[in-house]
Amino acid sequence: MPARVLLLLVAAVAMQAATIPVIVNQVHAAVAAGDLQGARQELTLYRKARGASPEYIEALSWLGRGELAAKHYGLAEENATEVRALSLKALAGRKPDADASLSMALGASIEVQAQAAAQQGRRDQAVAFLRQEVARWHESSIRARIQKNLNLLTLEGKAAPALEVRSAVTATKLKTLAEHRGHPVLLFFWAHWCSDCKQEIGVIEQLQRKYAKRGFEVVAPTQHYGYVAGGQDADVATETTYIRNVFGSYYAGLGAVETPLSEENFARYGVSTTPTLVLVDGAGTVRLYNPGNLSYEKLAAKIEPLLK
Repeated sequence: MPARVLLLLVAAVAMQAATIPVIVNQVHAAVAAGDLQGARQELTLYRKARGASPEYIEALSWLGRGELAAKHYGLAEENATEVRALSLKALAGRKPDADASLSMALGASIEVQAQAAAQQGRRDQAVAFLRQEVARWHESSIRARIQKNLNLLTLEGKAAPALEVRSAVTATKLKTLAEHRGHPVLLFFWAHWCSDCKQEIGVIEQLQRKYAKRGFEVVAPTQHYGYVAGGQDADVATETTYIRNVFGSYYAGLGAVETPLSEENFARYGVSTTPTLVLVDGAGTVRLYNPGNLSYEKLAAKIEPLLK
């Protein structure tokens, strides 16, 4: 990795860490270590000293995620209800995007409530709730997160949502998803800042080498985020150039793949986690929906049955 690129990545990580409130870091660390009691103690002390600030509410939402991971579903649902009520009160009619901590907290409360219900056998209730919330927050940044959770429960086995193909990162001509019919397609949703995406690219290239001659195709959608290296604000044209340079530096091994550039694609597919991997069969049906990285072996096992 060039020294300049490494320095930019280090600066970006440092800036991100510096902007996360201390209480959020403390509770997140306790939850990650499985110390839910310690997380509760941190939250109690903070609230006594400073009240239910946006940072407190965001930290409280991490406790809910911890309860969910520990399969304490009743406590997770109680947490989600409290976080939601506190978030909406603090927002006072504003959109979630008005405050980053409240946006994070509200999105987490919706996610935890739905997942806890689904894990307890109330899948239909979870789906109905998520559909309601997608509609309610359609014009906000938490739409993609809610859609992700809805897709996790409903998308596999259903027709793949259409891709918006008006703009691209590279010069490769874009096709609609329908124009790929007859070929299994892996949608590799990536972001210019995403280290996990760069880790996954070797897997994608290996799959291409093995399966391209048998009809397997890759499409690599991405989107704008409003900034470039180091978190520096950027207009659309500047960021587009930056995205193109990142693609050339890290993803050129994919060859002449299509690279749709669209925020709407990320919203439709619920891409709040990058990479997100979506495998679509030759008939246009989703066979895999996976937020996060996957191994070569797991992806190959899903692709093999779809090849001619």
